[in-house]
Amino acid sequence: MDKIPMTRAGNNALNDELKQLKSVERPAVIKAIAEAREHGDLSENAEYHAAREKQSFIEGRVKELEGILSLAEVIDPTSLSGTIKFGATVKLVDEDTDEEKTYQIVGEPEADIEAGKLNIKSPLARALIGKEEGDSVEVRTPGGEKAYEILEINWV
Repeated sequence: MDKIPMTRAGNNALNDELKQLKSVERPAVIKAIAEAREHGDLSENAEYHAAREKQSFIEGRVKELEGILSLAEVIDPTSLSGTIKFGATVKLVDEDTDEEKTYQIVGEPEADIEAGKLNIKSPLARALIGKEEGDSVEVRTPGGEKAYEILEINWV
């Protein structure tokens, strides 16, 4: 299987979520199932069915996180330099609107566009890879063609 690139912060966040699910959420849902069972007839017990559904979600998420973490390749962006690659924090300006945006290129599991974490597999990240400060990139987005100029590259 392919390794999943991840920053130290992303790896820590996923480990924290896994720990929370295993030590807090899982025992709480097991207790809720036990309490719902005490109410009798399970076929018409909404609390029981809701707790079982939540348990199913938790177990699925635990398996997903364990799979991701087992394939994680933690990369320290501060040890990198040069052209844009995984881990780079890039400051861009939209050439049409002059709006500035800053993104860090991260692995898929930790991507969150609202928090400025750009998935390495996204069209914008793929267009930025290998570029330098001052370069322009054109990206095809669902909203049409966009052009950005790279203002700054940081390795934090």
